[in-house]
Amino acid sequence: MLIEKYSILDAFFMTIITVATVGYQEVHPLSPEGKIFTSFLIIFSFGIFAYAASTLTRYIVSGVFRNYYKYSKVKKEIDNLINHVIVVGYGRNGLQAIEELQHHQIPVVIIDNRETKIREIQQKEGLLYIHDDPSSDEVLERAGIKRAKAFISVLPTDEENLFAVITAREINPQITIISRAINFNTIKKLKTAGASHVIMPDKISGQHMAKMIAQPNIVEFLDYLMVEKSKDILLEEIACEDMSESYTIEQLKSAGKESINIIGLKRSDGSYIVNPGADIKLTIDDRLFVLGNHQDIIRFSDYLKNDEQ
Repeated sequence: MLIEKYSILDAFFMTIITVATVGYQEVHPLSPEGKIFTSFLIIFSFGIFAYAASTLTRYIVSGVFRNYYKYSKVKKEIDNLINHVIVVGYGRNGLQAIEELQHHQIPVVIIDNRETKIREIQQKEGLLYIHDDPSSDEVLERAGIKRAKAFISVLPTDEENLFAVITAREINPQITIISRAINFNTIKKLKTAGASHVIMPDKISGQHMAKMIAQPNIVEFLDYLMVEKSKDILLEEIACEDMSESYTIEQLKSAGKESINIIGLKRSDGSYIVNPGADIKLTIDDRLFVLGNHQDIIRFSDYLKNDEQ
């Protein structure tokens, strides 16, 4: 408009066809000054286009778009979960907990806000995760805490664990909460905040090392059952809540279930019976601790439900 004295409409039209490189004829012949201006406009416009194209390519190649698509898929899977476990904190303890839960085929949702940890999670197949603040109400809601059966907090500090436990208990008063503790004086605070159980990894590992000296064979045997996940013999917990009728220990043995060793029993009041006697009568609130191979344990569980003819 300033150089060629075009009208607003003609100037707008000429700018659009020049930037778009359509190549229509000029509305009016250009003066030398107009040609110089148009040349710089073309160069400038091409530079913007090249920058936009390279940015988009880098966005796709760097994996941002791919990760966004993957996270959208993960979000849909999380929305469909029921009776899963939420693990906040993907450190050494969190990784061990996740592997054990996966071994028992229990679905897990991981929450962590550290970029390095999220990259580690993304490198593994089948892990559901949320990259956000684990103590946020909105984040825990997205993780399905109201539908979850347990919440495990293994964040780096006691303060973070305490805040996460408070938030989780407030949203879901019925959920089982297990928290890690670093200092002894934090255990009471975590339980007061709503933790069902508090674990001190340093204390447990110290006791384990001492028992390796005092009772090495017992520790190795328990490790064989619990840690190494022996395929020959398993120690499993079986709930009696689906039991079709009341049984005694003797009735179970007389029914041909001698291949299963019932080594313990937990009553509804929280008390334990080690090596329960033959006359002990089971109720639907009891939980059995049994030793046996995988197939025998499955058959035993089916028998309690009266699924086995």
